[in-house]
Amino acid sequence: MSRAALLVLADGRFPAGGHAHSGGAEAAVRAGRITDAASLEAFCRGRLHTSGVVAACVAAASALGADPGELDRAADARTPSPALRVAARRLGRQLTRAARATWPSPELDALASLFPKGAHQPVVQGLAARAAGLGALDAAYCSLYEGVSGPAAAVVRLLGLDPFDATGVLARLAGELDQIAVDAVEVAERVPTDGVGVLPARSAPLLEIGAEAHAAWPVRLFAS
Repeated sequence: MSRAALLVLADGRFPAGGHAHSGGAEAAVRAGRITDAASLEAFCRGRLHTSGVVAACVAAASALGADPGELDRAADARTPSPALRVAARRLGRQLTRAARATWPSPELDALASLFPKGAHQPVVQGLAARAAGLGALDAAYCSLYEGVSGPAAAVVRLLGLDPFDATGVLARLAGELDQIAVDAVEVAERVPTDGVGVLPARSAPLLEIGAEAHAAWPVRLFAS
């Protein structure tokens, strides 16, 4: 296991396309739900405990070697918004390209063949972690961190929020992120015996509604 590889995979500069997505923050800013550091923190905490939990469990299960086709179907079933499903697959496709170039792997090659238009991002995150010599906990961390760091970075651009304040939000969420990552691995370890039905199905209706509205905007700064 290489901690340096974990830093590469989790780095916002890794060319996986995340910089083009706000994680729902753009829609939340327009709706007035994010106006400052405090409301950004509330937004990110909500993501962590809903869609973040689901994605982290899928990523951890993927890193443990669960069937990617089954995991992708499970992720699809847990993503009610068509716009979010499209975004997840776009991000998955770009991450697959970046991971294959960085850590060549037969599993990543097979995934690219199985899902030419992209698998759900957390499925790819797990296989990318495996290819990089990382474990399920690392995959869960990468998934969770991207889920909150993306909106934090986006709000700096959208609102002109002080980057120090945005980074402070991420630091204050660290303890919760730690616990969710550990819990995600415990759930993922049950998939081989109990099936993908054990994966959580937590919803975030405002994220889903916001994603559908955002997809219809004629002008937007972020893809999602």
